[in-house]
Amino acid sequence: MKVGKSMTTEYPRDGEIIQIHSYKHNGSIHRIWQETVVLKGTPNYIIAANDRTVVTEADGRTWITREPAICFFYAKHWFNIIGMIREDGVYYYCNLSSPFVWDKEALKYIDYDLDVKIFPNMTYVLLDEDEYERHRREMNYPSVIDRILKNNVEKLISWIHQRKEPFAPDFIDTWYEKFLSYRK
Repeated sequence: MKVGKSMTTEYPRDGEIIQIHSYKHNGSIHRIWQETVVLKGTPNYIIAANDRTVVTEADGRTWITREPAICFFYAKHWFNIIGMIREDGVYYYCNLSSPFVWDKEALKYIDYDLDVKIFPNMTYVLLDEDEYERHRREMNYPSVIDRILKNNVEKLISWIHQRKEPFAPDFIDTWYEKFLSYRK
């Protein structure tokens, strides 16, 4: 480290409000979440939360999220996980994606279309396979990316069956309590 150079973290600080930027494989913006609170930032993962945040789509349309969400982003896994807290339980939405990068502007990742939706009873469904196949051809996903993503679908399903964090009972509730402590 050079003398006089200030020391900075490679990830956002707990309590920091950040943006999340989702891109497509071709580099185009897909979606931006305006305000998300970091609950835990490490080099390997970031846990964050938002509630009623503005989301901007690639075409400029905006909408507001409807419920509190606890978000898990990984530096070494090709997916991210959003636990949405609803009156009838926690629903999970898992995006098959590149590992995140943090560049001080935003937490960023590439969305690869495939999604897994998990219901409170831990049943799940794989979504958007047609969209994935179409984009795979249109954007020329390399075969290595295709293999990585399909392997990570299997890893994600294994985590669901094992109830591995963040699918463990009460795990979302614990992080939601921390989120509420930042909102006071």
